[in-house]
Amino acid sequence: MTYIRWFKDLTIEDIPLVGGKNASLGEMYDLLSDAETRLPNGFAITADAYRALLDHNDLRPEIERELATITPGDTQSLQRAGSHIRHSLKTAKFPPGLEQQLLAAYAALEQEYGSDVDVAVRSSATAEDLPDASFAGQQETFLNVHGAEQLLLCVRKVFASLFTDRAINYRDDKGFDHMEVALSIGIQKMVRSDLDCSGVMFTLDTESGFRDVVLITAAYGLGENVVQGAVNPDEYLVFKPTLNDSNRPIVRRHLGEKAIKMVYSDKVNDGVSTRNVLVSPAEQQRFALQDDDVLRLAKAAVLIEKHYSARAGKARPMDIEWAKDGLSGELFILQARPETVHASNGMTQVETYALKEHSDVLVTGKSVGKKIATGKVRIVLEASHMHELEAGEVLVTDITDPDWEPVMKIASAIVTNRGGRVCHAAIIARELGIPAIVGCGDAVDRLREGEMVTICCAEGDTGRVYQGALPFEVTTHDAEFKQRPKTQIMMNVADPHRALEFAALPNDGVGLARLEFIINHLIGIHPQALLEYAQQTEEVKAAIDEKVRGYPDPVSYYVERMAEGIGAIAAAFYPKKVILRFSDFKSNEYCALIGGERYEPKEENPMIGFRGAGRYPSDQFAACFALECQAVKKVRERMGLTNLTVMIPFTRTIGDLDQVMALMESHGLKRGENGLKVYTMCEIPANVILADKFLERCDGYSIGSNDLTQLTLGVDRDSGLLTQYDERDEAVLRMIEMAIKACNERGKYIGICGQAPSDFPQITRWLVEQGIGSISLNPDSMLEMTEVVLALENDQAQNQ
Repeated sequence: MTYIRWFKDLTIEDIPLVGGKNASLGEMYDLLSDAETRLPNGFAITADAYRALLDHNDLRPEIERELATITPGDTQSLQRAGSHIRHSLKTAKFPPGLEQQLLAAYAALEQEYGSDVDVAVRSSATAEDLPDASFAGQQETFLNVHGAEQLLLCVRKVFASLFTDRAINYRDDKGFDHMEVALSIGIQKMVRSDLDCSGVMFTLDTESGFRDVVLITAAYGLGENVVQGAVNPDEYLVFKPTLNDSNRPIVRRHLGEKAIKMVYSDKVNDGVSTRNVLVSPAEQQRFALQDDDVLRLAKAAVLIEKHYSARAGKARPMDIEWAKDGLSGELFILQARPETVHASNGMTQVETYALKEHSDVLVTGKSVGKKIATGKVRIVLEASHMHELEAGEVLVTDITDPDWEPVMKIASAIVTNRGGRVCHAAIIARELGIPAIVGCGDAVDRLREGEMVTICCAEGDTGRVYQGALPFEVTTHDAEFKQRPKTQIMMNVADPHRALEFAALPNDGVGLARLEFIINHLIGIHPQALLEYAQQTEEVKAAIDEKVRGYPDPVSYYVERMAEGIGAIAAAFYPKKVILRFSDFKSNEYCALIGGERYEPKEENPMIGFRGAGRYPSDQFAACFALECQAVKKVRERMGLTNLTVMIPFTRTIGDLDQVMALMESHGLKRGENGLKVYTMCEIPANVILADKFLERCDGYSIGSNDLTQLTLGVDRDSGLLTQYDERDEAVLRMIEMAIKACNERGKYIGICGQAPSDFPQITRWLVEQGIGSISLNPDSMLEMTEVVLALENDQAQNQ
């Protein structure tokens, strides 16, 4: 019997013969043959070889007897049975012909790649990587395997790993018959990523399920550390719809710690010939991948996803492992499998979690899952002690691997010191539907055994462990409406890290994206301090140096981070309109940024001081405004996100507007060019009184009801003594009504992005009655106010 099949001879139809992993490698071998990112050659040992091994050694009855001794929920009986079965498989004799065929195939690889070629030996179960099950990581993998002796040893160990404790438990949970699952083994030329970097990529966002991005993680060395969660990797997010040869739509970068890397070892210990070493501080502070490589990987991911989607007859998001060879500089794809967590998720309902109270934050890390859970802390550092975890407790550990899976399902949440968003703990938490916070660094040391905590992953990119059991609410919304309102229902979006999540809500785009939030939360440094870095104190320089790690220089950091934040929002809602408001910090808010005290005046009332359009052309700020324009230009022209439009805030006079428009044009942002729309905030009585002149110079208004209330009624928004005044005052409503009328008469855009419609349903109804074109709301009020607007419009239609 033939037990060997080369990748070039396999397709996805061969899953019963070689399992999902090997069949996928065969499918991609031809697909990537002419691509920039290719596949290392190799071959598969078929599942027939495994079955022949069982029959040749009469192991089936023995395995069934051992499996029958396992008591559900008893990890010790599971461990005893698994250990016995694995020993029997490791010591079994190969069936006739298998060893000879295996060594002949390895000799053929030596002819292609050189004597004593280094290979990876990986499992490929016949029930693995089906759309409804992800069996990845359940069996063993061996890297840097050299020579016939090592190869034979590792093949035996991989066969035996079909009965690891985690694999037995997983099959029981999924209802797979143990004896119906067989194991194929992949033998593949190693990529020398121990001399460079490697990682994992998904053709969707793993947190929100958003389909139009590729999420790429990268760390130095062999990829096992990324998969296992042993390192906190770099992350990149690439927008698929505008990804082509002329656009470079990297809309997010995150510099990971990358503290260790797995490299080749000179010594072989029980088939293991790799070791972990520390990464130098200089390497840690650099991104592992250059942008060109990020884009090449994203293109390969899109190609693979399109191929598998066409094969399946429906969208098929993919989970892909990649590596970069440090000798040749080439990029390679190592594996690809269907993504299973979000692939079948419908978006008919949206479930939102919100804390009702807050307490002291004990630990922070990367959030996984958007949910909230409470429970007692259970610190478990070794898999041998995992039976100590009780149902409903919060599992706190350094790192998890597949050995932990039998007990992870009873945890209310998971917290780890190490790992990124695609580490083992994160993947399992998503599959189980529980929140996880990964990459905390010091959770094991800072959390106390038995203390009650709240795990919150519902507050954006950062997950927080709060002290005590805090109350929270869960709200389920219908995310589909049979009809959309005629009035556009847009969204106010501040946090780029939540944009992909918010985009799942029914919407007509973004009516307000506030640049000051991006500057404050993603950058945190006064732009002038970056422009004049050399003139800063040593203390400020040290704070800047810590922030700008991974970027070429302080100014590049400011522009790139700003562009990433803007781009993430524009991409999330593409091709719908996204209105970005240029920075509207007040002087006291700019002063609070790193280095800001040196550049900001002390004002008695910053709310009506040095802000908005009056700031941009000034000698103190013109160079800073130029950086904002650079970022916008980069998003529109380099990322291809031409759905981005801009808005000028707090424009007191016609002269101010003319100055800012001229300044924008000098920096390459000309109104009307490449479809660029320029709007003005309508938040000063002068904007209403002189609407005819303002609207000649811009494409429309967005009403800022907060400031319009302040300046119409003479109320300081920051005063805690004047809380009885709000947008419902008749004078304010008259101002809004006049602005709506002025825009509608001239066929100009008219929207509102202030707080009033989010807070007051009666204001929302009144705005619709006045004929406003769009209402931009906070995400938490989107669905409720959409229902309000639909009901009113339907009533109006019936009464006509």
